[in-house]
Amino acid sequence: MTAYNVVRNRVKPGRERDFEHAIRNLDRDYAGMRRFTAIKTGDRAYCMIGEWDSMDAIVAARPQMIKSLDTFRDMLEDLGGDLGVTDAVSGEVVVEIAGRK
Repeated sequence: MTAYNVVRNRVKPGRERDFEHAIRNLDRDYAGMRRFTAIKTGDRAYCMIGEWDSMDAIVAARPQMIKSLDTFRDMLEDLGGDLGVTDAVSGEVVVEIAGRK
């Protein structure tokens, strides 16, 4: 069943260009990953979204995703509230509706 992971983060001042370059050039050859999207949601705020074949694929890829995060972790601000530099969630799709073409 299709699953998604969503990771919210905030980039340190002046590091936006570096961050965008880093995520564009990540090795995302993760088994089961269908698509990766990064969106800018506000001033220095970003959200990364992964579409996966299954929750099992996400779980299996977590060590590799953490290793990728470690390559740009120094560019991210602590989000506070004991979150650290990322606010990550994941889960299986329960509703999917296609828009009009």
